[in-house]
Amino acid sequence: MNAWKEGWFTEESNGLWDGESKNLKVKQVLYHKKSEFQDVLVFESESYGNVLALDGAIQATEKDECAYQEMACHLPLVTVGHEPKRVCIIGGGDGGCVREVLKHSSIEEVVLCEIDKEVIEAAKKFLPTMSCGLEDPRVKVINADGAAYLKQHKNYFDVIINDCSDPIECAQVLFSKDFFITCREALVPNGIFSQQSETLWLHLDFISNLKKDLEQVFDQAKYAYVSTPTYPGGLLGFLVCSTNPDMDPSVPRRIESWYNKLDEKTKDSLKYYTDKLHTASFHLPAFAAKKLNQF
Repeated sequence: MNAWKEGWFTEESNGLWDGESKNLKVKQVLYHKKSEFQDVLVFESESYGNVLALDGAIQATEKDECAYQEMACHLPLVTVGHEPKRVCIIGGGDGGCVREVLKHSSIEEVVLCEIDKEVIEAAKKFLPTMSCGLEDPRVKVINADGAAYLKQHKNYFDVIINDCSDPIECAQVLFSKDFFITCREALVPNGIFSQQSETLWLHLDFISNLKKDLEQVFDQAKYAYVSTPTYPGGLLGFLVCSTNPDMDPSVPRRIESWYNKLDEKTKDSLKYYTDKLHTASFHLPAFAAKKLNQF
């Protein structure tokens, strides 16, 4: 796949956001390989640092990855009602979510279940600020199908983060009700599941249907969104799901025990997440709140 032309990378929509495309000026291509599962590309851009693209779609850039990675992890980890010890990340081969999960001192084990080892290798070489936590002794990297792995670990994880790519090709199964059931069974009582859930501006009907599916499996599911300039529509969201009908996913139960007690170095490393932004991210614009029944 040759997605760059005359010094510019043009994102391929794959049918998910026809009618628009993100373009980034390329300084140099750093890594390009067709893996068993997808086309893996890393290039140095003019304005966003190094960029990871899979099958022609941008997954992360050094400039704005902090927004997605921090919110994908800290929303569920602070929402869970107890000190989390075990976390499973589905996808996320760039390592950014692993880095953020490790900022919670209670963590004893992080399983990164990334089916494509080429993504991990590319990240280790060219995305060091994201992949820096992969060598931590608490981290276990599994190159396997996430659903199959979770079926072998029922009632085990405190938090599961589905850091998957868009719902096409091999990632489609990670948006299915069967997969959500597998995730629920892999969680401990009062566990939290977080699902990457696309953008309000382009996929609102899809998000609405996804939320309905999740609500059939979990006791509550609420949508939160984050500013991501390099994602189509400029926003990306998560459906944070609770296994307890009395545990509102938008309520940050562990703010006092985590964020407010962070040492200055760790708090300074947070570029996007704040305690106030945690709550604000669940307050949706009117058109989306009405569609998702989230007021």
